[in-house]
Amino acid sequence: MPRAPKQPKTYAVDPSDVAASDAVSADTAPPDALSRALKSVFGYDSFRPLQREIMEASLEGRDAVAVLPTGAGKSLCYQLPALVRDGLTVVASPLIALMKDQVDQMQAAGVAATFINSTLDLDEFRARCAALDRGEIRILYVAPERLVTPEFLARLARWKVDALAVDEAHCISEWGHDFRPEYRQIRAVRRAFPHAPVLALTATATPGVREDIAAQLELRDPAVFVASFDRPNLAYRVVAKDDARAQTVAFVKSRGDESGIVYCQSRKAAESMAEALERAGVPARAYHAGLAQEVRARNQDAFLRDEVRVVAATIAFGMGINKPNVRFVVHADLPKNIEGYYQETGRAGRDGIASECLLLYSRGDVAKHLHFLAEISDERARAVAKAQLDQIVSFAEIATCRRAALLGYFGEDYFGEARGDGGCGGCDNCLTPRESEVVTTDAQKLMSCVLRIEQKSGFRVGLQHLAEVLSGADTEKIRRWFHNELSTYGAGKDRPRASWVSLGRQLLQEGYLEVADDGFAVVRVSERGVDALRGRSEIRVTKAIAPAAAERTRERAPSRGGGVVAELSPADAPLFDRLRALRKRLADARGVPPYVVFSDVTLRALAAERPQTKDGFLAIVGIGEKKYADFGADFAAEIGAHG
Repeated sequence: MPRAPKQPKTYAVDPSDVAASDAVSADTAPPDALSRALKSVFGYDSFRPLQREIMEASLEGRDAVAVLPTGAGKSLCYQLPALVRDGLTVVASPLIALMKDQVDQMQAAGVAATFINSTLDLDEFRARCAALDRGEIRILYVAPERLVTPEFLARLARWKVDALAVDEAHCISEWGHDFRPEYRQIRAVRRAFPHAPVLALTATATPGVREDIAAQLELRDPAVFVASFDRPNLAYRVVAKDDARAQTVAFVKSRGDESGIVYCQSRKAAESMAEALERAGVPARAYHAGLAQEVRARNQDAFLRDEVRVVAATIAFGMGINKPNVRFVVHADLPKNIEGYYQETGRAGRDGIASECLLLYSRGDVAKHLHFLAEISDERARAVAKAQLDQIVSFAEIATCRRAALLGYFGEDYFGEARGDGGCGGCDNCLTPRESEVVTTDAQKLMSCVLRIEQKSGFRVGLQHLAEVLSGADTEKIRRWFHNELSTYGAGKDRPRASWVSLGRQLLQEGYLEVADDGFAVVRVSERGVDALRGRSEIRVTKAIAPAAAERTRERAPSRGGGVVAELSPADAPLFDRLRALRKRLADARGVPPYVVFSDVTLRALAAERPQTKDGFLAIVGIGEKKYADFGADFAAEIGAHG
């Protein structure tokens, strides 16, 4: 793997450590310029964790890598400094929809931002280039493919490029979960504008990916900022899949009129899920790469504008979806890896309000993934994909805290000294711990089978092969290795093959088996397992997850900065509904999604505080000078009419 030229300094933050100071110092900006712009333009009183430090580093001319979870305010890290710089901030952004959404929000806040992409006709393209020639634009969004062309680099040379931001920067690394070769060419921009600091941003990057990002972008002694990967407002739950469509419909209907995303493995499954939701009276649309571009755009737009509640989609949907009030994400099929799961669940609750992530899990999904893996010709790529699959399967089957397991994957210790081990209070295993069961006889059979194979063949095998031996399967490998001659061959015919695999994973989690050599590919009996066999002691494991109704969990509502987002009181709910309807009318008139006008967090505060003066409105989170000028009178009138 390519190495960065110098080991970067890393700045980490604990989720409870909220950067609330308004004071900012930078060589190119007055001490309070960032704080003043934060309040007057965006309507926020304080920075979120690490935002201020990232902005300071960039304004001081330093390259940086910023790893912040979805909803932690990555975009603001380049948007706000752009307002105190003299020149242009160029943003490499992967999706057309994301560019438009970001520009809509910037313009609504009074920021001179624009994008250049394939949706523009020649006249509009020339008009935007002319505005850039005149120095009227502070932030420009461009796709990586266009950004690195010689023609566009020549245009950039005419503009005063002061900074480069690379969004979704994990796409530059072949070690990441969404590698895009075109991202590798962005280094040409760094070479063309060596004076401009580069800020690489992502929500998902392991230490290796972070290092690769710095190397591929040719960053110079970069500062690396890593916030906590914890999303405290998200609740995580895994339910055994029984009937995915029926379970999903029941769950969605339990969420009232809230918006959500349902991820499916195939295009056919996404369409089937959308149809099932529609039949149940839930406005829903499908989204996948097989649909015509105009259909995809129309369905996505309907979701963003709150005209449909749910999108049933493949992983083609989501990157760049900036809708803050997604209240749930359902995985109707098992994701391929932890990174994808984390990023997809991260699309829920971007505004900090309590939201839920439900995964429907079955061993059948694992078998489908294994079938696809077998078709990968490159041995290294197949091994990487298999290791990633094992990690997400382990996450689905664990009986311990899911939040701790998820964060542990990214190298973060959730149950540190300061936090203790009292449970996260926001996953199914912590809220309703599963009971244990005695599996002594079957566990002895399985562990004995592990030992017999190792003794006879001199090598170890994985859980799939163990299950085949115990169930008496007639396979080529079993015959070739003479495992049909073992005393344990066929000793478990009374138990389904998938159940033996599940038991094996339970024994791994309890420490009776352990991983050997290659992830979960092969296993061995641990010292604890050997002692249990010798002493014929009772063996207990936590019960596997069982099919259950997919009702919603108890809500949790920590906020964006570690405090609490105010719950909507019954007395304020009618006014909130009126304000939401007004927001939709104003957004439709402007041709933008409702959240571009105000977020749900802002509407909740308006419903609770009911301001009537300018100062009262500007005290509400998310309302700056421009938004007050555009919308204050309408909302004041609606609040006054409500009484």
